[in-house]
Amino acid sequence: MIKYYYKSLRSQDVQELTGYKRGSWVYVEAPTPEEIEQLVKQFDLEEGYVTDALDEDEMPRLEKEGDQTYIYVRVAYSINAKEMDTVPLLFIFGGDYVITISLKRLPYVDSFLKNRVEFATTQRTKLILQIMHQIVEQYDAYITQTSKQIKAIRNRLRGHEISNQDFIDFVMIEDELNEFLSALMPTSATLRRLSLGRSIPLFEEDQDLIEDLLLSNEQSIEAIRSNIKSIINIRQAYSSISSNNLNRTMKILTFATVIIALPNTIFGMYGMNILLPFQDFKYALYFVVLAVLALIIGVTFYMKRKRII
Repeated sequence: MIKYYYKSLRSQDVQELTGYKRGSWVYVEAPTPEEIEQLVKQFDLEEGYVTDALDEDEMPRLEKEGDQTYIYVRVAYSINAKEMDTVPLLFIFGGDYVITISLKRLPYVDSFLKNRVEFATTQRTKLILQIMHQIVEQYDAYITQTSKQIKAIRNRLRGHEISNQDFIDFVMIEDELNEFLSALMPTSATLRRLSLGRSIPLFEEDQDLIEDLLLSNEQSIEAIRSNIKSIINIRQAYSSISSNNLNRTMKILTFATVIIALPNTIFGMYGMNILLPFQDFKYALYFVVLAVLALIIGVTFYMKRKRII
């Protein structure tokens, strides 16, 4: 799908055009091979760079070819209520146009089309930076949501209410955070290259926008690292608690086995048809019971002293 949007500084609303106009935003979503061929011919694009944007594993980077600049980033989006992923987005800056190419309809689009963001398609550099700003904000929203999930699980850990499902959620959250991290780190390098002004022309206001973007991106990276560290710490804490509880259980069971085995051994000996000490003694039963009790108390005292139980 190819759409053409136009909005000047004086316009109140975004116009959707039937064809390309100088200064318009060429929005491309899930293009067909025919549409790719049309774009390549119409704007004299490098086909290899364009098709790279359709690779789901494409990483953020910046390429310069003649007077055209190709900027690849990754955008976060929700698969469902519990799962998130990232998808590549390509900006093409050249001549008098800005082209964006993506595999899916991404969250930032509605912010522009519904006039939630003050922008103009004729300000091409600023438009790219504003879209990137929306992308970083989307990452921040997902990271904040993830932080709340981690805190909720951590609170359950304090009450020993953590379940196997929580660990499954942890695995999914950690995968998502690592996906975000692998997307945002190369984005920082791309922003630094853009800030040099060699790839696309920058005004002073644009330079400030890039610096803000870079700062926000770095903060998102640190937030992700902090969340990953929290997940690792919670997992290690729960592992230590589980091991400690298991050790205590094993000690109690060992103690119980010893306590049961001692009287059984002695009583078993007196159940044999052989000569035994005190077998003709009138109070032998009481003597044996007292001896067993004394032995149990002695073993218990010894195990307490050695902190076995």
